[in-house]
Amino acid sequence: MRPHSVMVPLVHTDRYRDPAWRGRIMLTIVALLLLWPMLVLSEFKPWTLLDAQSLNATGTFLSSFVPPAHSLAFLRMVASATWETVAMATVGMTLAMLAAIPMTVLITAHLSISRIGTGRMGWLAQSVRQLVRWLLVLLRSVPELVWALLMVRIVGLGPTAGVIAIALTYCGMLGKVYAEILESSDSHATDTLLKNGSGRLTALVYGALPECAAELVSYTVYRWECAIRGSVVMGFVGAGGLGQRIDESMKMMAGAELSTMLLVFVLLVASADAVSKMLRGRLE
Repeated sequence: MRPHSVMVPLVHTDRYRDPAWRGRIMLTIVALLLLWPMLVLSEFKPWTLLDAQSLNATGTFLSSFVPPAHSLAFLRMVASATWETVAMATVGMTLAMLAAIPMTVLITAHLSISRIGTGRMGWLAQSVRQLVRWLLVLLRSVPELVWALLMVRIVGLGPTAGVIAIALTYCGMLGKVYAEILESSDSHATDTLLKNGSGRLTALVYGALPECAAELVSYTVYRWECAIRGSVVMGFVGAGGLGQRIDESMKMMAGAELSTMLLVFVLLVASADAVSKMLRGRLE
């Protein structure tokens, strides 16, 4: 007796083939072709870290990190430098916000009074808006480290140079992002207030902020956290704070002191992140 034959349906493999695989392969090849000369130009050679001499120097330096320096005099100095770093970042961010908020009001299309009725901004308002945008581009295009180098030459060594550098760079960043957040929100409440004769500031406070407050606060606190990190980096060029102490310890190859200050810096950034989460939680 012959067994019943089982019919196996034919499966068309074209159904399971990715239709965009050729494009993705070409995109990968183009990306590699563009990346290779960049790697050559940047002299990226990670295998040098595995060289015997490099490993020996790394091991010797890292072994000096343990135990961290913990003398009372040194901890007092670290606490003073840390407080100086936080103060530098906070004052710089405050100045940046004071300058960025009026610029944000000027460049945000949703807060333009001249477009009410016509739907388009007047030529004078458009010109002022574009000039302010160019100013914001100029401020944020120069890194805070470069501003700090210039300010050190002008006002001398110390936290003042760092405060001005943070204020200039972060003013450009805050103004741009604040305007983008406001323009991406629903403009119904803002338009209603402006059409009924309210000013820009009133429309901002009662129309736009209730919807965008959480996002604006979150970005501001994030930038404050970045300003703390930037303050430490600017200490390497003479702007004071924790960064200047780290630079001094690195020059003396004092690994124990460096270990303590790095731990303090990590705790500082973690604290800023905790503040950000707390503020976002209260606004949501």
